[in-house]
Amino acid sequence: MTSGRNPLTYKDSGVDIHAGDALVDKIAPAAKATARPGTAADLGGFGGLFDLKAAGFKDPLLVASTDGVGTKLKLAIEAGRFDTIGQDLVAMCVNDIVVQGAEPLFFLDYYATGALKIDEAAVVIEGIARACKESGCALIGGETAEMPGLYAKGDFDLAGFSVGAVERTQVLPKTSAMKAGDVLIGIASSGVHSNGYSLVRKVLAVVGRTLSDKAPFDANTSLGEVLLAPTRLYVKSTLGAIKQGGINGLAHITGGGITENLPRVLKTGLDAEIDLTSWQPPAVFGWLAHEAGLPEGEMLRTFNCGVGLIAVTEKERANDIVAAFENAGERAFEIGTLVPSQGDEPAVRYRGSLFAE
Repeated sequence: MTSGRNPLTYKDSGVDIHAGDALVDKIAPAAKATARPGTAADLGGFGGLFDLKAAGFKDPLLVASTDGVGTKLKLAIEAGRFDTIGQDLVAMCVNDIVVQGAEPLFFLDYYATGALKIDEAAVVIEGIARACKESGCALIGGETAEMPGLYAKGDFDLAGFSVGAVERTQVLPKTSAMKAGDVLIGIASSGVHSNGYSLVRKVLAVVGRTLSDKAPFDANTSLGEVLLAPTRLYVKSTLGAIKQGGINGLAHITGGGITENLPRVLKTGLDAEIDLTSWQPPAVFGWLAHEAGLPEGEMLRTFNCGVGLIAVTEKERANDIVAAFENAGERAFEIGTLVPSQGDEPAVRYRGSLFAE
């Protein structure tokens, strides 16, 4: 029975089911390429399956992480560049998993928009699949949602969820093994990664710069290229370094910078003493500090400032750990040591200056 009015369809409301089906077909080969032991990485079921036994684990603990890309998405949309934002999403999840000593196993994504643009969405999700493959985890499912009226025209949002596993005896951090004199090793970031972009966008607006402008600190590249450089994937290099032995803790340096993230993996009674002259931050951080008028302490609490990962290592194994990261293609360097704490909770103490003239 009808009301006598012209009939309405779901498509009339702004949701195109056929577009969603077409997107699944378009991204299926990319997802299938992420297959690994434990899953076939097929799409289309109500849930993704994973076989821990087939993956080779004996007494595993599961480690899960979820995250998004944040307002870096606004810059990607403004630039019309969607090929790297998927890596940002994956990296923010899998890097959080690997610092607990775990191997990422599978990933699911959530893509939400007002009106689905198949080609645009496919580029994003294919980027997610590439990052999953590079991290050794399977893209086993996801959700694409069209929600007319909730998102402005051209906008979309991304979120991700990853699960990894680690043998019970290998969980990090091993705080009981940490002691004063242990060495802190910094692993270089690829740039701003995916934190602090509300401030980055504010700086761009205040100084009147666009993403197509030449970078004030590098005439050979644009601000867009620098600010949209994807978050580095640390999974394979970190798992290799862990196998060397001697790593008792790892911190992924995200929102909150070194100041907030490193203490999360330290033993009570120990502080981190970091020499800020031990590395040269990418020029973009000096530019942001200057244009935003941020003191160094706030920069270190807001951005990664050139260090995306920190390993807490036994002093005797520090050189081996540095070599393991560098052999895997990372830039690694000693940035400090653990020292007796001066307070009730672990903290970071800085020496020198990061942005000295």
